[in-house]
Amino acid sequence: MMMDIEAIIYNPLLRGILGLCIMGAVFGGACVAVWFERKLSADVQQRYGPMRVGPHGLLQLVADAIKLFTKEDIIPKNADRILFVSAPILLMGSVFLMLVAMPFGAIIIDGESYVIAATEMDISVLYIEAMSAISIIGIFMVAYSANNKYSVLGAFRNFARMIGYEVPLGICIVSVAIMAGSLNIVDIAEAQSPLWFIIMQPLGAIVFFIALMADMGRLPFDQNESEEELIAGWMTEYTSMRFGYCFFAEYIHLILGSMLVVLLFLGGWNLPAFLTDITILGIILPTVFFLLKVALVILFIIMIRWAVPRYRIDQVVDLSWKKLLPLSLLNLGWVIGLGLLGVY
Repeated sequence: MMMDIEAIIYNPLLRGILGLCIMGAVFGGACVAVWFERKLSADVQQRYGPMRVGPHGLLQLVADAIKLFTKEDIIPKNADRILFVSAPILLMGSVFLMLVAMPFGAIIIDGESYVIAATEMDISVLYIEAMSAISIIGIFMVAYSANNKYSVLGAFRNFARMIGYEVPLGICIVSVAIMAGSLNIVDIAEAQSPLWFIIMQPLGAIVFFIALMADMGRLPFDQNESEEELIAGWMTEYTSMRFGYCFFAEYIHLILGSMLVVLLFLGGWNLPAFLTDITILGIILPTVFFLLKVALVILFIIMIRWAVPRYRIDQVVDLSWKKLLPLSLLNLGWVIGLGLLGVY
């Protein structure tokens, strides 16, 4: 019976269909995230937000998509046409490459866990981080090809931020991998049963979350856009669906980044065995529990946008190199010390 389940679960055709379903689910989730942020932002500012298209503005994004598809696609006269056209494709490609190894939950049957993911890799956590970093190349292509000084300034702010925050981010990932004894993100999630890594290394969780916020370019770390200064920064010259691709890629990164927080520090899909021993609950509950935690992380990230003012670029660089880097190294020493004491 177990072999039959494994043959079905790991069938290449089924994995391919699962990958397409995951892509669709992520795009749908990004649509919900855009609507949710606009409505939550409106609540914070005591206004309604989107209300006119569909019930409670649920179809507003559909209207926005139609508008972007029908607007004129303008390419600046002095732009590098090849780079200008291909840059949004690279940004979306970064997202798709991350999806390859990102688990979206699990099905538990007879105590055996089957991960909902297009594929599994022994070094999947490093792969996901590397594919996420590809977006910096896409942002540079957008800025350089547009031949616009504001776009270039936004791109260089992005370089200063991402280079500084990738280092503590990577050190925190190494700390988690050491504690789990694996670079496979599935093994890392399953190693957190019953104790989540946020309890074992709270400092690492805080540093990772702040560095991830900066890596995603979320407020208060959106210096590469900062509309008040750079008129939308690196995307200034983009119109129509090229702008839509760049904008949408940021929201998909928000979802995938929130999933990383849950997988690395908040226990993933792990639930008490007495719940998953019941077959129907084992099929449904782990994934629902995982997605609920992801939604709560997204909610927290959106709320930070309205609670913390934007940092200056010099403050951003100082925070990374002078504070987060030493704290991430301290957390790494803490994890090594716990390992020498036999705590894990």
